[in-house]
Amino acid sequence: MKYPHRRGLHLAAGAVALAAASLILTSAGQQAWSQAKRTVKIVVPFAPGGGVDIVARVMADQIGRMQKVTVVVENRPGAGTLIGTEAVARAAPDGNTVLFAANSIIINPALRKTSYDALTSFEPVCLLTRSPNAVIVNSSSPYRSLTDLINDARAKPGQLSIALQGPATSQHIGTEKLKRAANIDMINVPFPGSAPALTSLLGGHVAALFVNYPAASEQVGAGKLRVLATAARRRSLPDVPTIAEVVGKDYEEDVWNSAVVPANTPKEIVAELADWLRSAMAVPEVRSKLTAQGFDPAGTCGADFATFLRAQATEYAQIIRESNMKAE
Repeated sequence: MKYPHRRGLHLAAGAVALAAASLILTSAGQQAWSQAKRTVKIVVPFAPGGGVDIVARVMADQIGRMQKVTVVVENRPGAGTLIGTEAVARAAPDGNTVLFAANSIIINPALRKTSYDALTSFEPVCLLTRSPNAVIVNSSSPYRSLTDLINDARAKPGQLSIALQGPATSQHIGTEKLKRAANIDMINVPFPGSAPALTSLLGGHVAALFVNYPAASEQVGAGKLRVLATAARRRSLPDVPTIAEVVGKDYEEDVWNSAVVPANTPKEIVAELADWLRSAMAVPEVRSKLTAQGFDPAGTCGADFATFLRAQATEYAQIIRESNMKAE
């Protein structure tokens, strides 16, 4: 007597075996990636010395020691962060190339034509830190407060210059928001990173600088620079007012640092990178290093970070559209 249904049972059993084998291979593949991965490259699309660079080097050092892998930081500044960002978007999705991105990854596509889409060309890994921007002047500047700078800018429309890290950065957005909120006209002077912008301010070549505070904290502490106001919603420096306090309007523009990898990077690799970053961020020594320089550690990963990116994209697109901002 024949039993036709047995063939179906054999097929079902084969499917189960295949699924089990696939699971084993996936797990083995993840384990092999962890064991064989001896060099991870972190691309920073800014010049050395800036906020993103600081975070990248602290994290690279800690991950290298904890995971027993080689982690190198490669600075690829230029074109408003497009050079480094687009290079990572084209990189192999194998987890070996990580972009440490800031707000500019979202801002650029809203300002100009790019070869990447911020929400589809990358896999979000983690939001790492947040930190305030600030309006800073040379310690020898006659401006003792943001009100002094605003009053002089109103008296000399289009004559005073303000340096910024950009274009297409949080500092670019923040400067335009400041000019609108204070009803002033200043000349934007974009630099490929905060370090060269700080050099220009220290040399007396610009009247002021809109910069991520951690990048300037050392010079401020040394008495070479003076902070007029921060762009945080609440005071992050007790004795320094916020821009909102000075202009009497709602104002906030902070900087966030994050890690993303090329789209189609396997989920298990993205998850492991997120674990590496979370573990490094949880180390007290790492947190103290970051907070000492003005960074607020975040450590938000996965779906929560993806939601954050979508919200930022919507907000920035509206600001750029309403202010008629252009890529400079």
